[in-house]
Amino acid sequence: MTVNALYLSFSGFSEHSGISKKKLAQIKGLEECGCKVTNFYYMVDPDTGHCLWMANRSMVIDLGTGLGGKVRKRIDYNPILTYIKRERISFVYMRSEHNASPFLISFVRRLRNNGVKIVMEIPTYPYDQEYDTFKGKCLLFADKICRKSLAKQLNAIVTFSNEPAIFGQRTIRISNGIDFDSIRLKQQANGKSNEMHLIAVAEIHYWHGWDRIVVGLADYYKSDKHNACKVCLHIVGEFSGERERNEIMPLIVENQLNNYVTLHGKLFGKELDEIFDRADVGVGSLARHRSNITRIKTLKNREYAARGIPFIYSEIDDDFEEMPYIMKIPADESPVDIHQVINFYNRITMNKEEIRNSVRHLSWKNQMKKVLDSIDIAVYENKNSLR
Repeated sequence: MTVNALYLSFSGFSEHSGISKKKLAQIKGLEECGCKVTNFYYMVDPDTGHCLWMANRSMVIDLGTGLGGKVRKRIDYNPILTYIKRERISFVYMRSEHNASPFLISFVRRLRNNGVKIVMEIPTYPYDQEYDTFKGKCLLFADKICRKSLAKQLNAIVTFSNEPAIFGQRTIRISNGIDFDSIRLKQQANGKSNEMHLIAVAEIHYWHGWDRIVVGLADYYKSDKHNACKVCLHIVGEFSGERERNEIMPLIVENQLNNYVTLHGKLFGKELDEIFDRADVGVGSLARHRSNITRIKTLKNREYAARGIPFIYSEIDDDFEEMPYIMKIPADESPVDIHQVINFYNRITMNKEEIRNSVRHLSWKNQMKKVLDSIDIAVYENKNSLR
């Protein structure tokens, strides 16, 4: 049986955005499970300023311009409901943007009354601590008031945490998946030499804790043993704000690390592949404790493994805790010990192909199948897809 599904996202798609790539990979995973999926999302037209609801790149609803259009996005879900009825959608996968409201609650309730099954993904949980500005706290206040009532209307909440229930609703616990077709295995073999390249890829937030590894490099180059191995750090991504810039940039300048730390900014496609080809060790999140998160399953860790690169991180990631190609960093504010990272890398015996093959089970097809099975949606799988 083919299931007509709708992937509902309250933000647009950017060609090079990691989140956009994840959403497209999830849609692909649902399709590989046998669903016919409509990619339904909100965007603002860059040329006209019109606020639009889109379905598979075609405009479905024009909400108007300016503040009026943005308000309609948050309160008027009737056109989406009409579209779902017309297209005979029976399953909705909704990605939360912490936007619970009475209007969204009513929309979900009406979907359920029409026999539509709906799950909501919460990408990071808990998330309250991520709102540290006045504007952010105001938006979060509205979400706090309504999110338990919204959760009650859902079939389930999809989470990457280990929580059995969130806001009183049962969870479907999955892992962040991997789209192997879009992530190339690094071309150069992992080798031992007198030079080591670390790579850290993400939009830079304070909870990534990459200031810890910069301080670690500063300590390393002050030590007597640094001549044995030249260690370089490649940061790929933009600073999310001045806070993050001020945490890292002065450390590089004050400790004269300009020759050892390279800020590449955003890189995509071939340029990103070339940096990964040079990389020996990936750097995951090193300070999730700053946002009170202990367990998380980040996309970064999965991309490093899919590339065939060993990596370091500080949180608990249940998919990797026992893997021989990871190194756990203490979840505190201590500098990363670069000598220990070198020793860790030199002890690794798995090659890049073995590292990649160890995470084959984390394909998005397998993760989306867990969601469908949990809410009793039976489909005919695409037998030609990668398992």
